[in-house]
Amino acid sequence: MTTNYRHEIVGVFGDPVDENPAILMFEAAFKAKGLRWRYQNFHVRAEDLGAAMAGIRAMRFRGINLTLPHKIAGLRYLDRITPEAALIGAVNTIVRDGDALIGANTDGKGFLMALKLNANLDPTGKRVVVLGAGGAARAIAVELALAGVRRVTIANRTAQRGEALAQLINDKTSAQAEFAWWRGDYTLPEDTDIVVNATGIGLFPHMDDKPGVNMDSIKPGMLVCDVVPHPPRTRFLIEATAKGAKTLDGLGMLVYQGAIAFTIWTGQDAPVDVMRQALAEVFA
Repeated sequence: MTTNYRHEIVGVFGDPVDENPAILMFEAAFKAKGLRWRYQNFHVRAEDLGAAMAGIRAMRFRGINLTLPHKIAGLRYLDRITPEAALIGAVNTIVRDGDALIGANTDGKGFLMALKLNANLDPTGKRVVVLGAGGAARAIAVELALAGVRRVTIANRTAQRGEALAQLINDKTSAQAEFAWWRGDYTLPEDTDIVVNATGIGLFPHMDDKPGVNMDSIKPGMLVCDVVPHPPRTRFLIEATAKGAKTLDGLGMLVYQGAIAFTIWTGQDAPVDVMRQALAEVFA
């Protein structure tokens, strides 16, 4: 009888990475599924990313997550990327297939799953406003456009990234997109169906902060979403609820993007409820 003490290794490369709680979500998932897998947080500086990516092959890791500041820089080290990741221009999940490193972006898909499963909303034909034009905003806006939204407004405080994202959506999807200057408190268009705070404003420990939005422009029937997972009930969502809007917190997106990565790596369905509970306990 042969004894095997080896575990399959996945994890996250980032800088900083010490306070990234994804390890708890994935470790709970592996335990629930009876898998001999481990997830680790790896502190990788920008100048060391190439060596770290080579280490995925050398140490036979099954895959890796990329977080700030590596989601764009990591592209150059990959053998293949999914079409959606190519369109977004960033990757957050890598799987090793033999010696090939394949990149995907699960952020936007995680948001779509939360939208459909937690908010019970089909985005087809909807009018969307995305606040911000960074990595999360880019992934969410592109995936919403591919999912069939009618119109996307990218509200951002600088024009370059906002205009580029709007142009990308116009050129590569069937959705209509436009850029809007985000100066002072942004007033949402009256026909807005979904608004997404895709910035980090309101993230712990800055829980009293909220994105600059004219809250009187939030109407009953709108769905107000926040990508910030900690705290799940941000000040933005609390005030939106007071205006009669429906809300969707960032915990669902975090869980579902992780669940998609779990399936990419293991080939198994993710224990979503277990993963959600592991993070909910941290963010309580």
